[in-house]
Amino acid sequence: MATTKHTLVAMVQDKPGVLNRMVSLFRRRNFNIDSIAVGHSEVPHLSRVTIIVNGTTATVEQVRKQLDKLIDVVKIFDITGEKMTGRELALVKVKATSATRSEILEIADIFRANIVDVASDTLTIEITGDEDKIESMLKLLQGFGIREIARTGRVAMVRGSLGVMRREEKPLKTRVKKQA
Repeated sequence: MATTKHTLVAMVQDKPGVLNRMVSLFRRRNFNIDSIAVGHSEVPHLSRVTIIVNGTTATVEQVRKQLDKLIDVVKIFDITGEKMTGRELALVKVKATSATRSEILEIADIFRANIVDVASDTLTIEITGDEDKIESMLKLLQGFGIREIARTGRVAMVRGSLGVMRREEKPLKTRVKKQA
């Protein structure tokens, strides 16, 4: 079976150690996580975790089911096959001289990126978009000399009015898990 990139979205209790337990499950299964992004959600005391992982559909489904059994995981979905919106943020520090500065600014403008810091010998660029857009800009900037890159990893959500918290018919408070 061929491996593909899967996008898993989990709603988890906002408690210490939850992310560690989730990542440990991937480690035990010898899975590499391509990216992971965590932040507060629209529901108080719940965080949203977006995990990008490479694997076969069957293997990723097995891991998803095991993650769902963790007491602090409220819901987890593989939204890979659904229409979704996904974005990544990158900060890129590029070597810039007086001769190359205007060309770098033009590239940033083409990609609708923002200059967030200017120093005498570098420019720091903020770009938001899908992975391909960011990779394309990085490829163009390589010739100038990239000094540093910081990337968030993908955050994603299903398109339309139906969000991951609205998929089950039962209200969130009625779902109870047994302690493992």
